[in-house]
Amino acid sequence: MPIIFRSAPFHEPFTFDSLGNHWLQDPVSRPNGYPFYHYLQTETGVGRVEAAGKTYLLREGEGILLAPFTRHSYSRESESWYTLFASFTGTVESVLPRIMGNRAVILAGKDQGERISGLIENCMSLCGKRPLDERALSVNCYNILMSFVDGVHTRKREQDPLYRQYVAPVIEEIEINYSLDLSVEYLSRKVFITPQYLSRLFRRFLGCSTYEYLTSFRISRAKELLITDIRLEVQDISRQTGFSDPSHFIAVFKRITGMTPLEFRRLNRSF
Repeated sequence: MPIIFRSAPFHEPFTFDSLGNHWLQDPVSRPNGYPFYHYLQTETGVGRVEAAGKTYLLREGEGILLAPFTRHSYSRESESWYTLFASFTGTVESVLPRIMGNRAVILAGKDQGERISGLIENCMSLCGKRPLDERALSVNCYNILMSFVDGVHTRKREQDPLYRQYVAPVIEEIEINYSLDLSVEYLSRKVFITPQYLSRLFRRFLGCSTYEYLTSFRISRAKELLITDIRLEVQDISRQTGFSDPSHFIAVFKRITGMTPLEFRRLNRSF
């Protein structure tokens, strides 16, 4: 049951935080989701996945990609359940929500699953060789991610009048002004609806609340700054990503990533 976790700094735009196949899958429950895009696919057996308020059965060759911080759990439906999986990171990790159309859940059919399975098998082989060919690994990672980009779901969502009138303008405001003192109340006033209704729309279209989306976007920007500009102090990054209090920034960063900003920088950058 091979499984690989990233243990070295990365400099590639896309790479894996974890990777594995032929895994006898145990039950998993993540009330707060996973901090990275996470893909799970059935090799043999059947698995049951609860995510974003829906239930999915993953049969042989079928998979599911979950956006960061999407509440989920999964367990076997058959006597045994073997899976392959991957979680994705990289220096441009913050662009992934846009590439994926900000979808909380993306399903992969058997045709997609067959291609992804082959790419992960190749990646597992690459990880067993030294020196590690990080560029080839990054290309394979990108190819896996591109397997989920089909534009159809994104266009359908973006054509929805509620999304266009209320959600899209708020996303644009967050992406432009995330460094400012934004709040859900302020964002909801921009589109003339209540904070509660705005969060319901965000959950409907994106699988997360308005606050969760704002926080996730800010932390993604913070990760980029920690890696790409070693001169910036934590308090500078805190201010530039919309956190007025560095202590609060550190606490939120650790809650989401499992490490402090400085630990993240040391792990992901060589000096």
